[in-house]
Amino acid sequence: MTQKDSPEKIERSEEEWRNALTPEQYRVMRQHGTERAFTGPYWDEKRAGIYECAGCGAALFNSETKYDSGSGWPSFYAPVRADAVKSVEDRSHGMHRVEIRCARCDGHLGHVFPDGPRPTGLRFCMNGTALHLSPADENTRDA
Repeated sequence: MTQKDSPEKIERSEEEWRNALTPEQYRVMRQHGTERAFTGPYWDEKRAGIYECAGCGAALFNSETKYDSGSGWPSFYAPVRADAVKSVEDRSHGMHRVEIRCARCDGHLGHVFPDGPRPTGLRFCMNGTALHLSPADENTRDA
């Protein structure tokens, strides 16, 4: 198991998070913000690779599960592993949604909706600011 796949939790103080993240990443990931549609990185990204948590580097989504949902945010139909993300009930803004967080560092990533494509029928609608793409040609493979 690589460090990116490690289930070991990462905990930092708010000051440490502010120093580790850009102001926009901090707003989205630690204050549960949302970037405007069609403005963040990766909403129209086509390169192959692994999408990692911008806060801790944990592997979250494979580009093979990414699709164009038309929403203006990077959308995936499944995480790279079931335990890579965690679901949290979100009743903010007068709505009932399911928030998705990084299981490793608890960073806010986005929300999941039941209107995605097969095979899961799910749409993991993520903030691109909360992600980092590690392109396939940069990923190391086990021999």
